[in-house]
This record gives sequence, structure tokens and C-alpha cells, in this order.
Amino acid sequence: MEDNMKLWGGRFTKETDKLVYNFNASISFDQKFFRQDIQGSIAHATMLGAQGIISKDDSEKIVAGLKSILEDIESGKLEITDEYEDIHTFVEANLIERIGDAGKRLHTGRSRNDQVALDMKLYTRDEIGNVDEELRELLQVILRIMKENVETYMPGFTHMQKAQPVTVAHHFGAYFEMFKRDRSRLSDIFARMNYCPLGSGALAGTTYPLDREMTARLLGFTGPTLNSMDSVSDRDYLIEFLDALSIIMMHLSRFSEEIIIWNSNEYKFVELDDAYSTGSSIMPQKKNPDIAELVRGKTGRVYGALMSLLTTMKGIPLAYDKDIQEDKELTFDAIDTAKGCISLFKGMIDTMTLNKDIMEASAKHGFTNATDAADYLVRKGVPFRDAHGIIGQLVLYGIEHHKALDDFTLDEYKAVCDVFDDDIYDAISLKTCVEKRLTIGAPGKSAMDAVIAQYEQYLAE
Repeated sequence: MEDNMKLWGGRFTKETDKLVYNFNASISFDQKFFRQDIQGSIAHATMLGAQGIISKDDSEKIVAGLKSILEDIESGKLEITDEYEDIHTFVEANLIERIGDAGKRLHTGRSRNDQVALDMKLYTRDEIGNVDEELRELLQVILRIMKENVETYMPGFTHMQKAQPVTVAHHFGAYFEMFKRDRSRLSDIFARMNYCPLGSGALAGTTYPLDREMTARLLGFTGPTLNSMDSVSDRDYLIEFLDALSIIMMHLSRFSEEIIIWNSNEYKFVELDDAYSTGSSIMPQKKNPDIAELVRGKTGRVYGALMSLLTTMKGIPLAYDKDIQEDKELTFDAIDTAKGCISLFKGMIDTMTLNKDIMEASAKHGFTNATDAADYLVRKGVPFRDAHGIIGQLVLYGIEHHKALDDFTLDEYKAVCDVFDDDIYDAISLKTCVEKRLTIGAPGKSAMDAVIAQYEQYLAE
């Protein structure tokens, strides 16, 4: 390893042990943000030239050289190799090779500490936007399904027991709300993190007359950070992002669990497209919901990244310590995992078939209209507590005789309570049970139409 491949070799008289070097190096994973590293260096060099810290000629040479490096990496002409300790060293070494001594002036007024802090912020900021776009596309699919199923009846559950009738639109709307909150969290994180650490130096700023407002502006930040020690050691925004990703994965996992249940032989509420299912190597009848199961399984992987970074950061004194290098590998993996899961889940629900008749029959035969039957008696003057007991007797009778409330004869009703009349059948029909729930947020058609209109406006903004 030649000294010109290190940014710190002058202080040392002994060659770094190869094992130690490899343990210390980050090029294998921080090469992921080569674009952000070059983007930050271009802004820094532009500012150095504008401030007269380096000559305009050197500034322009550096910017041109950096752009050529970026172009060559993206085209595949230049390969990032592990002979360099990190992406910063790789870029700077290649810059010097291309433009000569002017390249050595790029690092003026800058430390690897504020450089890597900037790179990670830029990368995270970009990925927040990418995750947000994946969620927006998922919400578009959910909204399409909602619009098509405002009158598709199904049982709603509590405690995994059939409770009251709802619609597919209402059920999917619950997940629309969850993912909408996820996007709101991402927006909050973006606004809070969007301050530029470049110019903080190693931890105490620099004696060069940097224009930190200029670099912040060039890089699209709200402004510069206000404490250089915090700037180089802050990873709160990553912890927040991993937390947001964990909540997104939790929502995906809950939804996946429902898809898995609905896809089972016992429910048959949905049928998954062949592209999102697999068969068994031994049982020819099987069609497994593998994508839903993998999304559910990978949730723990993203949780692990959050716990890892929280644990890494909990004992670090100010300012920068090498431990903070552990912020990258698991974060990169968690981001890629979450984006992949959102995209695959979107495709899975976009192509699955709803077995509407089976859903409706399940709602009817699960006594989901029992509460409405009790309300019917209350409207006829029966005290609610008595009505509750009467309907409980009818449910027990239905279970024993394998009949739904809708299938009872009027004589069977009157045998338990003579208040029942012919209008009981309309009162407990699934359509009536759902349609009369008209408060905003309920499954009734007019209420759902109003919510869907809000969702359409939200996605159009």
C-alpha cells in the first residue's frame, strides 16, 4: 500500500498490518455513495474557488476532473477497487492522477469526518425520497383496489374472530392510513436532517474562510449545521430513518400476514398470481405465498439494523469515533431490503384476485351482523342488555343448527323473542349493516366515497 493511497500516512513510520488495514477499511461498502462523495467534493471545490482559498483555475480543474471520474464510474470505464481504504481516498487519488497537483488542494479546509458525515446525509436524503416514491406507488395500488371494492363485503375481525361486516375498501383503507403516516414520518425526518455538516472539519471547524452557507445552498440543504462537534458525530437522522423503515416493515408484515391467512385453503378470500407464488417440491397441490412470507420474515432484518445502530451510538463520546463507521453496512442493507419489499408487495396485491363471493359468505356465516340484530331489538324498545342476551341465544341456536342469522325463519326468531318481524331480514343484511355506518371513517358507501376523494387529492399533491 503506497502512502499516496492514504490520507493519513505522514504521521506513521511503520506499515499498517494488512489484517488491521482490512479491518479498518470501508471501501467495500462506502463505495455505494460514490455519487454523493463526488457531489460534495464538487460543491466544496466550487466554494474554495469562490472564496479565493484556492485559485479559480484549480477549482475549475478539480470540478472538471471530478465530473470525469463520475462519468467514468457510471459508464463502467473506471472500476472502484479495494486497494484504497475508502471511497474518499479512491476519488482523490484518481483526481490527482488526472489533473496533477491541483487535485491535492481539494481537501483544503475539509476532514474525512465532515466529508463522510456529508456523504451519508446526502445518501440518506436521496434514499428517503426513493422510499417515499415506492410508498406512493403502493398507495396508488391500494387506492385502486379500494375504489373497485366499496361494496365488496367481508368480515371484519377482532381477536382473529369474525366481528362485524366491513368492505374490502374499508379494510384496505386501514393500510392506506398506515402507509400515509409512514410517508409523513419520512417527510419529518427529511426536514430535520437537511442541514449541511461540510465545513465542520474534524470536530472544531477550520481557520480557512469557508462559506458554509454557499456549500449548503449548492447541495440543496436548508443551511449549515451550527455545532461542528455534533455535525461529525450525529447519526440521529439514520436512527430515525431506520426506525421509520422498521415501522414500514411492520405495516407490510401485518398486511402480509393477512394475505397469507386469506390465501389459505380455509379462507380462500384471495388467489395470488402465479408470479408471486411458488409450489412444493413434493406436494403438487401447493401454491405458497412466498413473497408475503419473505416480507414478513425480512422485517426482523430491518429491526436488527435499527437495534445495531442504537447500540453502536449509545456509548460514543464526542466527537467522531471509528465505531460510527458501523452506521453504513446494515443501513444500506435495511434500505435495500425495505425498498425491495415495498415493490414486491405492491406487485403482489396489484395482481391478486379477490374471491368476493367467498368473502361475503364468510361474513354472513360468521354472525358478523349479530350486533345489528341487537340494535334492531333496541329500536323496537327492548333494553340493550336484554337484546344482547336474546341475540346470544340465537347465535347459539345458529351454531348448533349450522345456520346464519339471515337464514332463520321468522318463526325461529319469534320462538326466542316475539318482537321480531319481517323487517329483521333487511335490518341484518350485509348491505344494510355496512351502509348505515355513515360516520366519517366507517365502511358505509357515502363515508368511503368521501375518504377516497381525500385520498385521491392527497396522491395528486
